[in-house]
Amino acid sequence: EGGAGSSLRAGDAKEMRAVVLSAFGGLNKLRVSKKAMPEPQEGELKIRVKACGLNFIDLMVRQGNIDNPPKTPLVPGFECSGIVEALGDSVKGFEIGDRVMAFVNYNAWAEVVCTPVEFVYKIPDDMTFSEAAAFPMNFVTAYMMLFEVANLREGMSVLVHSAGGGVGQAVAQLCSTIPNVTVFGTASSFKHEAIKNSVTHLFDRNADYVQEVKRISADGVDIVLDCLCGENTGKGLSLLKPLGTYILYGSSNMVTGETKSFFSFAKSWWQVEKVNPIKLYEENKVIAGFSLLNLLFKQNRGGLIKGVMDKLLNLYNSKKIKPVVDSLWALEEVKEAMQRIHDRGNIGKLILDVEKAPTPLMANDSTETSEAGEEEEDHEGDNENKERMPFIQ
Repeated sequence: EGGAGSSLRAGDAKEMRAVVLSAFGGLNKLRVSKKAMPEPQEGELKIRVKACGLNFIDLMVRQGNIDNPPKTPLVPGFECSGIVEALGDSVKGFEIGDRVMAFVNYNAWAEVVCTPVEFVYKIPDDMTFSEAAAFPMNFVTAYMMLFEVANLREGMSVLVHSAGGGVGQAVAQLCSTIPNVTVFGTASSFKHEAIKNSVTHLFDRNADYVQEVKRISADGVDIVLDCLCGENTGKGLSLLKPLGTYILYGSSNMVTGETKSFFSFAKSWWQVEKVNPIKLYEENKVIAGFSLLNLLFKQNRGGLIKGVMDKLLNLYNSKKIKPVVDSLWALEEVKEAMQRIHDRGNIGKLILDVEKAPTPLMANDSTETSEAGEEEEDHEGDNENKERMPFIQ
């Protein structure tokens, strides 16, 4: 088989290609380098990677915009798909050659990864590697917010921001599995034609969506899923019906320029309305947060996630849900792929295809000249072709 696997010449069989972040900062901190190939420890699987998922959290990691970031240099990435190549001691339920998808606590953007068996799931026969790399983060996040946290039921209504993104599209598909659920979505206007059939009511993200929602549903909505933060927090809470649930699962408004800007970070947090517990009690409202990666890697809920994945794969096999892949990129094109997420240009998920050859124009590291400035501001309303994308921390 051609591609990445055949690029390993005799003598360097223990090396692999990987995307390496040399230090926190802009796009120029990313490089594809050779690294020592990992070997599985007890309870781990070794996976020959075919495709990797790219999420907004990866932009946050690159900037160092997360709590307790690991030391650099590091290999980014939290999800991948591929083929089982070796089994660590005491691993059961998998065989060499199995097609799998997996969560990885960093190190996913490489030709080979090792991860504990509890984070690995078999891929259905008709699911491609690209679809499998687009599946775990987005669909598990969407499912757990809707059903585990907010208890979505027949006849309810949901407001989801960034409806054209990976999580937004997963939310829309899962809502369609429950009768009479109304989905309000916000997205950049250029995406509306492509996603209009996935939600009930679609609004321009720069419009006054609060008034638009109230015009259709005077009481507001039952569930708000907020990946933006900033001023949208107060707006979301104001739209909640009594006994409604607001869930914060990201803060993509914190990312403006290509590198960490404390000014824009502070400004965005300053727009978050302070939550008054007495007001919550008087108005019968629920406010919640959700972080899939913390749930998996810090709070040891792998067993819970496995149960959710089983339900999701049943929905996939019955043709009720299907991951939306925006585009495929070579490892060497990771900067361009990240720029596309930063510009909110994607509909669905961006995938790093490990066996894809880079296009000639991108292979010469052309992105460094297009890197955005450190203090660049993303003024509301002046970027019609951009959309706030979700991230999961």
